[in-house]
Amino acid sequence: MLAEPFNWHPGMWKMLIVVMCVALLGCLQAQELQEHVSIILLGATGDLAKKYLWQGLFQLYLDEAGRGHSFSFHGAALTAPKQGQELMAKTLESLSCPKDMAPSHCAEEKDQFLQLSQYRQLKTAEDYQALNKDIEAQLQHAGLREAGRIFYFSVPPFAYADIARNINSSCRPGPGAWLRVVLEKPFGHDHFSAQQLATELGSFFQEEEMYRVDHYLGKQAVAQILPFRDQNRKALDSLWNRHHVERVEIIMKETVDAEGRTSFYEEYGVIRDVLQNHLTEVLTLVAMELPLNVSSAEAVLRHKLQVFQALRGLQRGSAVVGQYQSYSEQVRRELQKPDSFHSLTPTFAAVLVHIDNLRWEGVPFILMSGKALDERVGYARILFKNQACCVQSEKHWAAAQSQCLPRQLIFHIGHGDLGSPAVLVSRNLFRPSLPSSWKEMEGPPGLRLFGSPLSDYYAYSPVQERDAHSVLLSHIFHGRKDSFITTENLLASWGFWTPLLESLAHKAPRLYPGGAENGRLLDFEFSSGRLFFSQQQPEQLVPGPGPAPMPSDFQVVRAKYRESPLVSAWSEELISKLANDIEATAVRAVRRFGQFHLALSGGSSPVALFQQLATAHYGFPWAHTHLWLVDERCVPLSDPESNFQGLQAHLLQHVRVPYYNIHPMPVHLQQRLCAEEDQGAQIYAREISALVANSSFDLVLLGMGADGHTASLFPQSPTGLDGEQLVVLTTSPSQPHRRMSLSLPLINRAKKVAVLVMGRMKREITALVSRVGYEPKKWPISGVLPHSGQLVWYMDYDAFLA
Repeated sequence: MLAEPFNWHPGMWKMLIVVMCVALLGCLQAQELQEHVSIILLGATGDLAKKYLWQGLFQLYLDEAGRGHSFSFHGAALTAPKQGQELMAKTLESLSCPKDMAPSHCAEEKDQFLQLSQYRQLKTAEDYQALNKDIEAQLQHAGLREAGRIFYFSVPPFAYADIARNINSSCRPGPGAWLRVVLEKPFGHDHFSAQQLATELGSFFQEEEMYRVDHYLGKQAVAQILPFRDQNRKALDSLWNRHHVERVEIIMKETVDAEGRTSFYEEYGVIRDVLQNHLTEVLTLVAMELPLNVSSAEAVLRHKLQVFQALRGLQRGSAVVGQYQSYSEQVRRELQKPDSFHSLTPTFAAVLVHIDNLRWEGVPFILMSGKALDERVGYARILFKNQACCVQSEKHWAAAQSQCLPRQLIFHIGHGDLGSPAVLVSRNLFRPSLPSSWKEMEGPPGLRLFGSPLSDYYAYSPVQERDAHSVLLSHIFHGRKDSFITTENLLASWGFWTPLLESLAHKAPRLYPGGAENGRLLDFEFSSGRLFFSQQQPEQLVPGPGPAPMPSDFQVVRAKYRESPLVSAWSEELISKLANDIEATAVRAVRRFGQFHLALSGGSSPVALFQQLATAHYGFPWAHTHLWLVDERCVPLSDPESNFQGLQAHLLQHVRVPYYNIHPMPVHLQQRLCAEEDQGAQIYAREISALVANSSFDLVLLGMGADGHTASLFPQSPTGLDGEQLVVLTTSPSQPHRRMSLSLPLINRAKKVAVLVMGRMKREITALVSRVGYEPKKWPISGVLPHSGQLVWYMDYDAFLA
C-alpha cells in the first residue's frame, strides 16, 4: 500500500529555503576565507614606499582583512637582506591607524600586519623563483586558495623590463588566480619612448594585468568629478557646454623648488612632470561625455579616449614657460655642470588647450603648474558665463543668490587656504547632491576663494580624508581599471603633448625670482588660440648677465634676396607684417575687381599666419575672398595630415568665408585617393580656369622646404616644373608620398607671390638658394619667377641670419 504524500505547509517551504540560503552563504564565506592575496612591493625601502605605499598597504589590510581575505606582504629591493629588513622595519614602525580606532586595537592590527610582512632581496632570476616557491609553500601549508598577486613597481622605469621578464617567467600565479602589475610614472619621455616602453611591457603582460598609476586620480576631489557630474546630471546637462562655460582652469601650484631633484627635473621639466599626466587626466574627467553608467570602467576609459581624439593640436604659441632664477645654479651644483651652463628646462608652464567638438568648441581650457610659486594649491575650476544684467545696485543684490555674482564650480584638490579637498558650487547655480561620504563644511570667518566669500558657495569636504595611494591600492585590489592609465590613453596623451615639447625644446623660459616676489611677472593672457605673458618682458636667448635685447631693438629689415624684395624680422613681427600685406592686397583686389583669389600652402609655417589673419584682421574682405590650395596630400580632407584640415582648424572656422568660395583640392574621388583615372588634377585646373581671370591668382603663398622644394614640387619631379599643365600629381620623398600641386607655370602667372621662410632649420637651404641661379630641377623654389607679377620673400631672423 502506498504511503500518503506528506502535505507541506507554505511556511515550512519558506523556512527550508531560508535554511538552505544560510547554509549556502556559509559555504561561500568559508570559500572566501580560503582566498589569499600576495602583495609584492618592489622598491620597498625607497622614498615613495616610506611616505605613502606602506601606509596605503596597511590601510588596505585594515579595510579588507576582516572581509574574508588573507594577505602576505613581501617588501623587496636590491638591498642586502639584513640592511633591507632594518630599513623596512623602521618604516613599518611609523604606520598610523585611523583617528577613530582605539589605541589598543591599533597596536593589535599593526602587530598582525608586521607578522604578515617580510623583506626579501629580489635581484636575480633565482630570487624570483625562490619567491614563487615560498608563496606556493605558504598557500599549501595554510590550506589557502590563491586569489591573485599584486606586484607594485616602485622603481625607476629602466628597471621595468628585467623585473617584468622575471615575473612573467617565474612568478605568475597558478590557473584561476589573477596577476596585477602596478607601474608608477614616468611612463616615457615622449611618444616614441612611451611606445617603446609599452611594447616592451606588452610582451610580458596583458593589458588587463597592468595598472599605471597617476596618483592624482586617487585624490578625493578628482575621484569625485565623475560621480558629481552623474549625481547632478539634471542640473548640469544644460550648463556643461560651450554656451554656458566661459573657461576651465586646471591648476597645480607649488611653493617648493626642485632642489635635490634636479637630475630628474632636468630630464622631465614641469610639462612632463605635471601637465602631461596629472592635469591632462583631470581635463579628460571634466570634458568627457558622461557615460550612462559611470561605474563601467570600459565606458569611462572609452569616453576619455574620445576627448584625446578631439583635442586640437598644440602650437608653440599655445604655451608660456618660465624658470625660477636659482634653478640653473642648483643644476650646476647638483649635476657638476660648468659655470657657463644655463638650463632651458621650464619649472613653470601654462598651456591653452581647445577641444574641437560640439560641446566644448571655443571654450579655453587653461592648464598651469609651477614650482617656487606663491602658494601650494590644486584645483579644477569651471567658470560659467554670466549673462544676467541686474538693474539695482550691488547693495540690493540678494546675498549669495544674485545672478549677477560670479557662477563657478570648483573641485578643490587640496592645500591652499581651505587646506583640504572640497567641492564648491556657487549658490546662484544650484544646490548640489553629493554622497554621504561628503559633508557640508564651514571655513574660517572672512575666507574668500576665487573672488567670493566662502558663504557664497555650497561647500563640501570628505567625511574622512584618505591618501591618494591608499584609494588607488583599494581600486587595484578590487580590479577597478577606470582609475588607471591604459596603454591607448597613455599614447594618446603623449601624441598630444610631444609636438609642443619639441617646439619648446630650445625656447628660453622667462626667469622669475620665486614666491611672492614673482608679482605679475608670470601673469598671462590668452586670445584666439594663443597664450602670452601680460607683461611683455623680452626673453633672453640664453639666460645670463646683462640686459636682454628688446624687440624694438630689431627693426623690420628690407633688403633683396635673389634680386627680389626681402622682408625680415623676428617671427612675430614678420607674421604681422605678412598678414598686413595680404590684407592690403585683398582690399585693393576687391576694390578693383570685386573679388580676391588667394592660394595658400599647407604645413606648419603658415599656421601662425592663419591665426593672425583670423584674430587680428577684422577688416579683411572675407565675404569676397576665394580660398584655393597650393598643394594637398593625398589623404581624406578630414585627415589630420590634410592641408585643408589645417586651414579649417586655424582659419576657416574662425572667419566668415562663403562656403562656395572655398576650393579644396579634389584628392578624394570615387572613394579613391589621387587616382589618375579620376582626373582630379584636371578638374581643379578647369575650376581655376573658370573662376580665376587668366588663371592668375591675386596672391600665392608659398614655403620653402629644407631640400629646396616649394608647394609639392620636389627636386627632379617629372611633372609640374614646366609644361602646360596647371595642376599636377607629384610624389614626395616623405609620407604621405602622393600629392596634388599647382604647377610652376601656374604659380608664375600670379600677380603676387609671397614666400614665407621661418626657423633655424631653414638656414642652410636659405644660404644655398641665395647663390644658385635658375635651376628648378635641382631647386624647385629657384623656378618661382612671376612673369608679370611681384615676388616677395618673408624670412624671420632665424632663417635669414645664415
